[in-house]
Amino acid sequence: MAKDEEKAAPPGEAGGEAAEAKEPKAKKAKEKKEKAPQEKVRDRGPVSPNFRYIVRLASTDLDGFRPVMYALSDIKGIGIRTGSLVADMVDVPRAEKIGNLSEEQVGRLGAKLQELSTIAPPWMLNRQYDWETGEDRHMFGPDWALEVRNDVNRMRKIRSYKGVRHESGKKVRGQRSKSNGRKGLALGVQRGAALAAAKAAAQEAEGGAKPGAAAAAAPAAAAAPPAGGKAAPAAAGKAAPEKKAPEGKK
Repeated sequence: MAKDEEKAAPPGEAGGEAAEAKEPKAKKAKEKKEKAPQEKVRDRGPVSPNFRYIVRLASTDLDGFRPVMYALSDIKGIGIRTGSLVADMVDVPRAEKIGNLSEEQVGRLGAKLQELSTIAPPWMLNRQYDWETGEDRHMFGPDWALEVRNDVNRMRKIRSYKGVRHESGKKVRGQRSKSNGRKGLALGVQRGAALAAAKAAAQEAEGGAKPGAAAAAAPAAAAAPPAGGKAAPAAAGKAAPEKKAPEGKK
């Protein structure tokens, strides 16, 4: 009898029990997420009363918590090695937070950056033997971005290999482009799409043409008079009909 009662129980009740069993698990997971501790704010160490969280230098906002040598590397055209050189020239500790520096020290950093072309050795400069002036210079900040843009535009105008690659948005320095960098106007993608479209058009044309259309078009083309207006020559193997002489004339 117990087995019969179990069979007679509607299937919805079993499904409801399973759903009720799942609900507590979901509630427990939500409670765990809610009780999880928030991310702790990283302790960046002591700062001076006159600490500046953002330092403006070379038209760039620098994080005041970063050491001087790394903060200067946030400027376009300045690397860690160049930043270390500038910090040593100004007698500022490399590991000192740039936000702890005074206005006078930050000003001296900016002045040394302007003098890099004459102070630093030539092998450290990022624009050696400039094509316009022939001088060794070091560009950074907005001037660096402007020079790079001018170089790319010049290469595009003279249609050099690098300029053409820049213009088409492809790799410039010999990287592989078979599997990487396939974006924008990639030649291989365009060629494959064009071949696929041509193949699809050919299949549609073959499927749409009637089988007897070609056979019917051939005799019609043969019977049509040529462009000159003269009658078409007789078909091979058929002689032209002879004209009968009128009666009464011999």
